[in-house]
Amino acid sequence: MYSFGQTTFVKHFNTKDGLPSNTCYYTLQDKKGYIWVATDAGVCRFDGKVFETFSIDDGLPDNQIIKLHEDHQGRIWFSALNGQLSYFYNGKIFNEKNDTALKMLNFKSIVISFFEDSKGNMWFGTNKNMLVKWKGKTVTKYVSGNMSSQFITTVMYEDKTGRLWAVSANSVHFFTGSTFISAKPGTGMLSFKTALNRPEKTLLYLDGSGLNLKDGSNQKLILKIDTALLKNNPGYFYAENQQEIWLANNYGVYFIDKHGHRIQYLSGVQTTQVIKDTKGNMWFTTSNGIYMLPQKSKRIYVVDQTHGLSNNGIKSLMKDRLNRLWLGMDNGTINILSRPGYTLSCVNLPGNKFSAIKQLAMDSAGKNVFFSSDYALGVVGLTDKTPGKPRYLRESNNSSYVLKNFSISNSNQLALALSSGVVILPDPLHNFSFSAAAYQQGKNYFSDRAYRVYYDKSHRLWFSNSAGFSQFSNGKTNHLHQKDGLLSKRINDMAALPNGTMVLATDGYGIIFLRQGRVIRHITTESGLASNICKKLFVQQGYVWVVTNIAVNRILLKDKYPVESFDFTNSMLDNDVNEVYADKDTAFFATNHGLIYFANSPYDRTQEVPKVLISSVINNKKLIDLNSSMIFAASDNNITFYYSAIDFQNNNISYRYRLNPSSGWTETKSRRLEFSSLEPDQYTFELSARTSNSQWSKPVSVNFVLKAHFWQSLWFMVLVLLLASFSFYKIAVIVTRQQKDKDQQRLLLKNKILMLEQQALQAMMNPHFVFNVMNSIQHYINTKNTSSANKILTGFARLIRKNLDICTKSFISLEEEIEYLSLYLSLEKMRFGDKFNYTISISPDIDQDETMIPSMILQPYIENAIWHGLMPKEEGGNLAIVISHQGTDSLLIQITDDGVGIDNSLRVKNEKHNSKGMSLTQERVNLINQIEADPIQINIRQNGNWGTTISILVPNR
Repeated sequence: MYSFGQTTFVKHFNTKDGLPSNTCYYTLQDKKGYIWVATDAGVCRFDGKVFETFSIDDGLPDNQIIKLHEDHQGRIWFSALNGQLSYFYNGKIFNEKNDTALKMLNFKSIVISFFEDSKGNMWFGTNKNMLVKWKGKTVTKYVSGNMSSQFITTVMYEDKTGRLWAVSANSVHFFTGSTFISAKPGTGMLSFKTALNRPEKTLLYLDGSGLNLKDGSNQKLILKIDTALLKNNPGYFYAENQQEIWLANNYGVYFIDKHGHRIQYLSGVQTTQVIKDTKGNMWFTTSNGIYMLPQKSKRIYVVDQTHGLSNNGIKSLMKDRLNRLWLGMDNGTINILSRPGYTLSCVNLPGNKFSAIKQLAMDSAGKNVFFSSDYALGVVGLTDKTPGKPRYLRESNNSSYVLKNFSISNSNQLALALSSGVVILPDPLHNFSFSAAAYQQGKNYFSDRAYRVYYDKSHRLWFSNSAGFSQFSNGKTNHLHQKDGLLSKRINDMAALPNGTMVLATDGYGIIFLRQGRVIRHITTESGLASNICKKLFVQQGYVWVVTNIAVNRILLKDKYPVESFDFTNSMLDNDVNEVYADKDTAFFATNHGLIYFANSPYDRTQEVPKVLISSVINNKKLIDLNSSMIFAASDNNITFYYSAIDFQNNNISYRYRLNPSSGWTETKSRRLEFSSLEPDQYTFELSARTSNSQWSKPVSVNFVLKAHFWQSLWFMVLVLLLASFSFYKIAVIVTRQQKDKDQQRLLLKNKILMLEQQALQAMMNPHFVFNVMNSIQHYINTKNTSSANKILTGFARLIRKNLDICTKSFISLEEEIEYLSLYLSLEKMRFGDKFNYTISISPDIDQDETMIPSMILQPYIENAIWHGLMPKEEGGNLAIVISHQGTDSLLIQITDDGVGIDNSLRVKNEKHNSKGMSLTQERVNLINQIEADPIQINIRQNGNWGTTISILVPNR
């Protein structure tokens, strides 16, 4: 048994994390919270996640920056190794080329210290005999003529009375307002690095004896320090009071309290500076990057093989009643760690029977510790704090078994989760064996591959196997997986709450809370879990600790069961935790790289929100001054925002944003947002952030305006309105005039149509037709054929009456037209007898009463077919009228005769002869086509050598 210490985890950042170089000279936290690091390859700004590097390409006069300073205006000053000064302000680096004032500050020497007095004057200490005061427009240089008290590497200090002091390793001067006067005694300050201005207007500095306080002309030693530490090139130190100091030197960092006790960090690492940020984290600047020691409440401690553990890999963990930690090691041994004092003992298991101790558990009396690996189970008794000789579980026939898990009841029954099923041993302390042949299904054995077993305080056995989750008590098995599909999923661990509620860790479905056989709560990543793959559970005083495959969570067992994350542990407790144990003050974790532990603090509902900052705004590839009024042209409508939330502990940060206070929030993990093709308007970009444990931060905002296009301006709209009004007026006048002209034209057309209809009527009652009809009547009377005379006279009278009826209508029904044609054709038939025959055929799907056609349009063509087509033939001929649908929109009327043919008829006639009826009809059709939307089409053609077909296509009306 021996004692040892532990290592505090210090987070390391180097070039792999984004630093431009591992050689770091100086670190500064600005007022916004950023950490700035000066290196030999430029300077970088760190927000906890990303290092943003600035170099010569960005405006630095030299890449080797040795000192940083922030003034009251928020400018970050850079002192370069080549002696030139520059500063960063509003996202831009200013140097001698873009700020003429900096040309006055080129001293041909290296600036080693900055100081801003209460009057706003900037003082620069250099590596030469020169001290410089800058009032913004004027530069005053002070040089000491005394060779023994020069201003080489001088540090400025202002006391409580407002007096300025110039302090160096060799001299002390005070400022009268116009000149410096040497003062005594000297300080013996080790170097310009070992002086620190305090807010209360005192100066702390190191000399060969330790830490000193200078308050005006008074100075005294306040903390004695080992001389050996002060001889190893001490760098910039940190001390916030007179009780303790953080000292950096060539061999690391030393924390020293008022009693002289010290703790060393970064042993062997050359360290040049220590600072403390606003959150209490300590930052160490070294030749191997920078390091961060978290604030005290979030520090992580490591116990591993370097501290005496037999192995770094720890697979299981438990605490006994003597407050000792039992560690099941990866190499098959058990380490016992006593706290406080950190004494360590080891239980060696002979025969290499155990490859890794996967589980540790104690019986109800606390006198026996059971331990297991994949292929064995052992127990060791405790006598006077000392473990006894181990015993091993044996199968009666010496058969091998594969053990997944075990559990001990309050009555010391032992349940085993084997690859073959669940086995119950009634009295393992007296009979540490079992027989596979004695298995009784449903009593002491439950078949199917088992994963987990658990005895609660009521002696109920809960187990999970390949079928799902079940419970066994009082000789009865309750297969809960048959009642809820969620309980059929694989369960990696289980535990009971004091009220009897079971907590189940599933393999991909989160955490299940089960009470009285019913799922009462289901917690997943949507509730805040790091992952739904949950490996281990531990119940501790109102909390459930959950080990997932990527991180550790803690669930508060009240209210809405909030889930807490430990993001500050992610670098150590990511995917490497095998077991967790938590007591009132400390949480312990068994990992593959040692025992990790940290303070177990109560759940904090008021977790501090991250500080969100908008670092830069880019408009059409141009960097915009954040303090300027952002008014952009309408064409400059592409805007990009770069932002971050400063948090050096939590990297899991979510953001939300909106462009209008009345619109909803949009969440993102991105640290850059680009808005393109924005419409002209006034915008307010709002942004807030949160960690997995905090509320949303108060939004930061940027207002900007996209000016309207010239055509969206008021004067342009008024002009367009006037032009549009004038145009509408002119168009209205033109349209009105055209409408009047069109109405007049339509009136003229209708008058012409009426005239043509009258002429058509006259043509239909032409003298030739009337004369022939009258001759026929006279003939019948002379031959005393009164019956025929009466018929023809009656038909002629009806025809005259029909003519008078239809001549008043522009359109008549097809039924009226057929009735009229039938009268006309019957008279012609009576005159010509067998020399003339006709037929009228109408498609049965035509509604004759509803179908309308122009009046007096068919008779002229029929008359022409009879007189000029059929009558020239001695034997006469036939006339056929066929009416049918042409598609869905037109009526096709075909008049076909087998006469001489129109082409033959025209050749034998006088060239000047023209059928008046057909001409009038064609002219009427032309006029109608000008008025109506759909035209009437007429086609006349000869059918081969004889006969003629007239096709009239009339649109449906």
